[in-house]
Amino acid sequence: MRKSAIVVAVLLSGFVSIVHCQDLSKIHIEVTRVAGNVYLLVGEGGNIAASIGEDGIVIVDDQYAPLAEKIQSALKGISDKPIRFVINTHYHVDHTDGNDYFQKQAPIIAHDNVRKRLENGGEAGNLGSLKFEAKPQVKGALPILTFDHDVTIHLNGEDIQVRHLQNGHTDGDSMVYFPKSNVVHMGDDFLRIGFPFVDLAAGGSVRGLIAALEEVIPTLPPDVKVIPGHGVVSNLDDVRTFVKMLKETRAVVDQGVKQGKTLDQLKHEKILDPWKDWSGDWITSDVYLETLYNDIVGIPGTFVKHN
Repeated sequence: MRKSAIVVAVLLSGFVSIVHCQDLSKIHIEVTRVAGNVYLLVGEGGNIAASIGEDGIVIVDDQYAPLAEKIQSALKGISDKPIRFVINTHYHVDHTDGNDYFQKQAPIIAHDNVRKRLENGGEAGNLGSLKFEAKPQVKGALPILTFDHDVTIHLNGEDIQVRHLQNGHTDGDSMVYFPKSNVVHMGDDFLRIGFPFVDLAAGGSVRGLIAALEEVIPTLPPDVKVIPGHGVVSNLDDVRTFVKMLKETRAVVDQGVKQGKTLDQLKHEKILDPWKDWSGDWITSDVYLETLYNDIVGIPGTFVKHN
């Protein structure tokens, strides 16, 4: 697991209040070209994608507010064009805390539920031991353009497709596909840092996450470059490996539930030990097991299918 993933875990546990207690002054924004006119910006928090062209800049997610000026400077190092749009892949603070800063320059676009969750706040987590407060955000941080199913931005020679996925990581997830550049940003529906955090309290579902990814994979070119929410640029084989892990772990826990075993029994049996290499410092095997168990037994709020 990347060291930054550990920091993300710590930051999320206290949300914005802890972010501002961290020394982010030493964080450097790394910029790499992914393909075509799409670049990747990595700092602290979710990966940022940027479409750079004659029409301006479109960014996907904006990390933490204290890093906003550094992100702005990194973008100016690539292009002197203005930011035209900001897209939020979901509502979590490590992807949206820069909203208030960047919306002074360009409108933020997101799924309807992203605006609702940013506006109202609430408790996030896996309906088990992992829980934290998602504080209501200021008016300037709320997306001013929202959609239900999908929206397309025609800019920089790209038909940038923002598509809502059925409830997986949260109930407001979107992927962003840049067809001309052949790059897709998957938000936190796909990660390269270990077991996923599935926000059951925000309508997320492991079952829905599997369904969303299995629905998306066939719609993308086989050689598409995949930007995960966290971790290194990947390909569809990496996404398939992730889905395989999700399906296998969910199946073994589902079997245990059908046998009448309790969560404590499944933890004691170390039922996820075959997948221990996926365990991280934050989403440990036990935390992920809680998520699977709660998703399967149907605790209210775990899954609402998107029609």
